[in-house]
Amino acid sequence: MEEEIKTHNYSPFTVLVEGNIGSGKTTFLNYFKQQHQNVCALLERVEMWKNCGGHNLLLYMYEDRERWGFTFQSYVQLTMLKQHTFKTNSPIKLMESSVYSSRYCFVEKMISDGILPSPSASVIDEWFKWITSNAFCSVDLIIYLRTSPEVVYQRMRERNRDEEKSVSLQYLSEIHEMYENWLYHKTAFTCQASVLIVNADLDKFAILEEYQKVIPNIFGACLNESSSSS
Repeated sequence: MEEEIKTHNYSPFTVLVEGNIGSGKTTFLNYFKQQHQNVCALLERVEMWKNCGGHNLLLYMYEDRERWGFTFQSYVQLTMLKQHTFKTNSPIKLMESSVYSSRYCFVEKMISDGILPSPSASVIDEWFKWITSNAFCSVDLIIYLRTSPEVVYQRMRERNRDEEKSVSLQYLSEIHEMYENWLYHKTAFTCQASVLIVNADLDKFAILEEYQKVIPNIFGACLNESSSSS
């Protein structure tokens, strides 16, 4: 990741790239980072989740969600906060996931499953409310990489992460519904910005056409913001 540097006197145009496990968020960010200059792409801190003081919290969580769910989600919230507050001179900042998807999809899933006890949920909620009220977590656009559970399940099996071997199609389907209710149907929680839907079921060649469609929404909006602030 880029070194932290002094910011301009304006904020970057911040885009959240959201979607289920295996929806192609990392691929999306890497494409725009390679194809376009002046883009700061912040990937999920998976390596940090796999090594927190020598502890693989991602593995622990999937092996025993009831025991390690609170610990894992607390750490995810911290790593996401670091992404939101990361300083960059780039005019465009792309983030893979956010404190919002962490709370609205994954934490909410644990609450609905009865895995996260009420006191633990309250602690995470209090941190979440403080972070979103006091930290710099503004969002200009959300890109939802919309996928079907069957597609992401197959992708997950193909990438073969040790930590994900116990993840079931049912779990991915239930997480999918969390994302759908938040970003597609908009029946749960609130959207922090306008939402752009991308068909992320497509293969790696066809998906490039979908990427091209979002360019005006990212770069055009950024240029408009710069013009209005000047």
